[in-house]
Amino acid sequence: MAFVQNERPFSKKWFISYSLIIIGSFILAAGFVFFINPYNIVPGGVYGIGIVVHHLTAGVFPFWPTGIPIGLFGLVLNIPLTIIGIKVLGPRFGIKTIVGFVITSVFMDLLTMVVGEKDPLGLANDIFMACVFGGVLIGFGLGLIFKSKATSGGSDIVAMIIAKYTRLPLGQLMIYVDSFIVLLGLVVFRDWRIPLYSWIVIFVTGKVIDITMQGVSYDKTLFIVSGKFDLIRDKIINDLNRGGTFIPGKGMYNNSDKTIIFTVLNRREIAILEEYIHEVDPKAFVTVMDANEILGEGFKSLRDKITE
Repeated sequence: MAFVQNERPFSKKWFISYSLIIIGSFILAAGFVFFINPYNIVPGGVYGIGIVVHHLTAGVFPFWPTGIPIGLFGLVLNIPLTIIGIKVLGPRFGIKTIVGFVITSVFMDLLTMVVGEKDPLGLANDIFMACVFGGVLIGFGLGLIFKSKATSGGSDIVAMIIAKYTRLPLGQLMIYVDSFIVLLGLVVFRDWRIPLYSWIVIFVTGKVIDITMQGVSYDKTLFIVSGKFDLIRDKIINDLNRGGTFIPGKGMYNNSDKTIIFTVLNRREIAILEEYIHEVDPKAFVTVMDANEILGEGFKSLRDKITE
C-alpha cells in the first residue's frame, strides 16, 4: 500500500510541490470554465457529474438560478469520497490532494463568476476545438498536480476502492467509471454528440498528462539482432558516442546463440546506424520503439526525477 510522503514545511521541495498544485489547479479550472462547462461536455470525474447536476438544478434554487455551481458540487462530492477512501484504502490521500481539489473548486467558481457561463470564447460553432484545447489545459493542470505527488481525487478514488474488492486493473476501472459518467451526460442532455466530444477530451487529457509527467522525447529504444554485433557495437560507441548492453539470447528457429544489442538513440543517430547496419549486415533484425522516458547515465538522472 502506498502511503503519504511527508515533506518538511516551508522547505524548497515543499514550496515547489504547493506551487505546482496551485498553478495546476488554476489551469485545470480554466480548462473547464473556458472550454468544457459552457458546452455541457462531460469528461468524467466529479466535475463531469457537476456539469450534469448544474444542468438539472437550473431554476431550482433562487440563489443559484443557473444551477448548483460546478466547482462547489465537485468539492462537496470530493470530501466524502476522500474520507471513504482514507477509511477503505488507508492514508494514501494527503493534505496536498485535499488542497488540490479545494482550490480547483474555488478557482472554477471564481472564474465562472468573472467570465460567465455562456460561450466565453465564442466557440459554440467549433466544439471540436473546445474539446482539444480543453483537454490540453485539463491534462496539463492534472500533470502538474501529479508531479507534486498529489492525486486528483474524485472518480480515481472510486476506481481504487472497486479495484481493492474486485482485483480488476485500476486503469481499466478508471476508464469504466469515467465512461459511466459520460453516458450519464448522454442520458441527461439527450445529445449523441456529448459522449463523442467527451471521449475526445478524455483522450487528449490522458496524452497531455503523459507528456507533462514524462516530457517530450525524440529518443528511441533499439533492439538489434545481428551476427556483426561487434562491428555495430564499435559504431555505437565510437562514432555515435552512445552506450548499450549486450543481451544473450537463442534463436527460436535453429536454437543458435544470439547476441542482442540494446541501446537508446535519437532520430538522427538511428538514421546513421540503420544505414551502417544495412552495409555490414543486411539481414540484421532491428526493432525500434518509442522511449517515453529515459533515466540513467547519459540522460536525465533518476535522482533528479525523484527530487523534482
